[in-house]
Amino acid sequence: MSPDYNERGLLIELEPEAGRLYDRHLKVAQEWFPHDYIPYRLGRDFDKEPWTPDQPRLTGVAQTAFEINLLTEDNLPSYHRLIHGMFGNGDGAWINWVGRWTAEEGRHAIVLRDYLMVTRNIDPILLERGRMTQLEKGYDLASPDTLHGLAYVAFQELATRISHRNTGRYSDDPVADRIMIRIAADENLHMVFYRDIMSAALVLEPSAAVCAIVDEVLSFKMPGAGIPQFVRKAAQMARAGIYDVRVHRDEVLLPILRHWRIFDLTNLSEAAEEARRSLAEHLDTLEATARRFEERLAGSTIPRIAAVG
Repeated sequence: MSPDYNERGLLIELEPEAGRLYDRHLKVAQEWFPHDYIPYRLGRDFDKEPWTPDQPRLTGVAQTAFEINLLTEDNLPSYHRLIHGMFGNGDGAWINWVGRWTAEEGRHAIVLRDYLMVTRNIDPILLERGRMTQLEKGYDLASPDTLHGLAYVAFQELATRISHRNTGRYSDDPVADRIMIRIAADENLHMVFYRDIMSAALVLEPSAAVCAIVDEVLSFKMPGAGIPQFVRKAAQMARAGIYDVRVHRDEVLLPILRHWRIFDLTNLSEAAEEARRSLAEHLDTLEATARRFEERLAGSTIPRIAAVG
């Protein structure tokens, strides 16, 4: 369905704000180098000493979380295509942001793969086969319109930040934790850009923006959802507290929705009002689901961590 607003006109009106946010990002983003985070002294040649299952120090759940996080980051070419298209293949501030975002995101897969290879914390053959499968499949979606795209990436960047940060904490490995803190800092700045440009869009097109936000909340899936056996692996991560329904509702959805003051907006169209009612019902459903999940986990022997806000 075509968006109920002038998409090209919105991009033009938002470009000065995109430029301001891009400049702000450049001032606060910190340069960092993946090689500074890797204990290369631990590396050995795989042809002389093949990988064996007894070598990893990470637990099964931590291994799973690192695999999911890395394979998600590996799909950057698909994400670049989608975001480039989301901004209408424009120029100026939009294309500057897409290039910068892609360059910063590219470091994440580099540092994660180097860490896992040097420390032998995951089967390198399994990981490479997973990468091949993931990139051959790609993230095969059409580019969303601007408002739906901005809404999704705002939530997704925060979700990824929390998943990475909790994976590092769960790993019980100071090297892994330091890496994930660094990646999470990038993801947070990316979220802030998308969140704040969406705030500007809410001023210009409040009803269309609210409808887009609710659409994305109701249909939200993590970008790694296409990874083989993702549902089973995501369930393991949820039971460990790395990323579950409670984290998704309380640490991802609610902070951004509150920042946008979704439930305080006035003079909305009937469609937007109906969307807000659906959003409220969905948040209540997520709360009930989170409580049931927590009740089932009561007494579980699986170690859990507190969610990172």
